[in-house]
Amino acid sequence: MRLGYLLKRLGFIALILLVVSFVVFAVTQILPGNAAQMILGEYALPEQLVALERQLGLNTPWYQQYGRWLGGLITGDWGISMRMGRPVLPLVMDALARSMILAGLALLVVIVVAIPMGVIAAARRGKATDGVISVLSYIGVSLPEFVTATLLLVFLARPEIGLFPAGGYTPPDENFGKFLSHLFLPTATLLLILMAHVSRQTRSEMIDALQQDYVRTATLKGLPRHLVLIRHALRNALLPTITVIALDVGYLIGGIIVVEEVFAYPGLGRMMIFAVQNRDLPLIQAGTLVLAAVYAIANLTADLAYAVLDRRIQYE
Repeated sequence: MRLGYLLKRLGFIALILLVVSFVVFAVTQILPGNAAQMILGEYALPEQLVALERQLGLNTPWYQQYGRWLGGLITGDWGISMRMGRPVLPLVMDALARSMILAGLALLVVIVVAIPMGVIAAARRGKATDGVISVLSYIGVSLPEFVTATLLLVFLARPEIGLFPAGGYTPPDENFGKFLSHLFLPTATLLLILMAHVSRQTRSEMIDALQQDYVRTATLKGLPRHLVLIRHALRNALLPTITVIALDVGYLIGGIIVVEEVFAYPGLGRMMIFAVQNRDLPLIQAGTLVLAAVYAIANLTADLAYAVLDRRIQYE
């Protein structure tokens, strides 16, 4: 892989983020209502609204507001939350870090468990093991997040059972045991969905790979079955699976709004709900831009992983 390709992709990511920043800013500008009115309330005096608009820079033309906001993004000044009165950058980074903890744990378990499940199902195609894994995958795909989360709350977080807390968050440096217990239910909810996606994709690609000539050749040479599956079939079958995992990374970081809301987990998704409900424009703009960056970086990582797994892929 050449350095020029990597720099070119990074340049495209920067361009995409620039376009996203403009679109997000434009959307927040045309939203109904007035940010100053929402902050001060419906009974605010006109002179108070004018003073706050001047303080927030809302009385200047839109292009000046956009240029000021974009310059602040580049220099690390992401503005002040209109609702909480705190700098946006640490708020977004703290929420992102908590979402990444949840997403990273779920993704790690998915990679360790779901990919072997797909391999086993493909290797035992048509047998009872394949049937059980397929049924579990269909159940995981068909159940929405809020249904899975509700079922877990009913069966594992009821007061009379009390196995896990129903929601909330405890920092790991305060009490690591409580930190893990708060992570269990939201992570389990995500796992039931993501494991179904990844295991089904892996099974499908493994079945195709096992029918290829190079796999038959490796088998005829007398290689052990597990080496044929891992070194030959799985290496090529993983390429489409990596695409699914890369898309799931973006989903995990920003698309788990339902899971974070149900379990009152203070991640980026829940922060975005709060920002939209309170029309906190700086928080909406910064959070959306971070989500776009996560998606772009996840796709770039997937492309780089292709070249590592398959040496025939060369990026010019």
